[in-house]
Amino acid sequence: MTMRHTGAWVALTTAALVGASGCGTEGAKTAVKAVGKADQAMAALARATDRTEALGSAEVRMTTDTGTSGPIAMNGTYSWGDGYAFDVEMDTKAANMQAVNHSPTTHVLFVDGVYYYDVDRFPSGPYQGKDWIRVDGSAIFGEKGAQALSGDNGSPSASMKGLKYAKDVKDLGTQTVNGRRTTHYRGVIDSAHMGKFKDVYGEGSPMGAATGTKSIVMDVWVGSDDLPVRLKEKFGVMTVSMDFDKFGKAASVKAPPAARTADLTEVIKKQQQQR
Repeated sequence: MTMRHTGAWVALTTAALVGASGCGTEGAKTAVKAVGKADQAMAALARATDRTEALGSAEVRMTTDTGTSGPIAMNGTYSWGDGYAFDVEMDTKAANMQAVNHSPTTHVLFVDGVYYYDVDRFPSGPYQGKDWIRVDGSAIFGEKGAQALSGDNGSPSASMKGLKYAKDVKDLGTQTVNGRRTTHYRGVIDSAHMGKFKDVYGEGSPMGAATGTKSIVMDVWVGSDDLPVRLKEKFGVMTVSMDFDKFGKAASVKAPPAARTADLTEVIKKQQQQR
């Protein structure tokens, strides 16, 4: 289990995991003025955004396609009621992490801006006996990018806020998704309306350079209860799709014991600098 290869895999999957990050609150100051049907669509999305934000968590089935490899499936709990956190199981083979974890799925946590990966126990070396990998978000997204994802800004709630203030919002009609009748909406967030998320996806940012993001196309399918059933975001070559199975109160997600974690933050930072 070499540090060089382990760091590369973790960098890739960390970037995939953050795909759900929204672009939200700062764009509110420049909300689009629309009329007629577009105005009705904006009102519907405003209701859906408010309802999502008022709740604290959701059970989500997410698929991320980085555009450079096959899709990576991640299923679990995303919480934003008390700061953004998640607790998910990720497809090990799809994430190309078989060399560090022989289980078919990899348990991944996100707590206080840090990603944790449950892997095979290190048999030797400086991390002997440890069975979790720790990576600070700044290693992948830079200091500004990590700050932009702080609080609840990376959550599905933040994604909904981003769509609320998107341009060219369209009502694409009713569709059945996961056995539920929904209304399909689509909007585009251009670089001028990304707010602080330019630090994550804009030109010159690590994610912007990797995905070629110039705008974000967002699709959301809203149920009769004014809650999203499916959310799909396209960031340049990367596409993220989230299906919401159940909403609830904020969930408690705790980091693994420090004694069991191998901190690869600096290893990955050095790799990023060498690119």
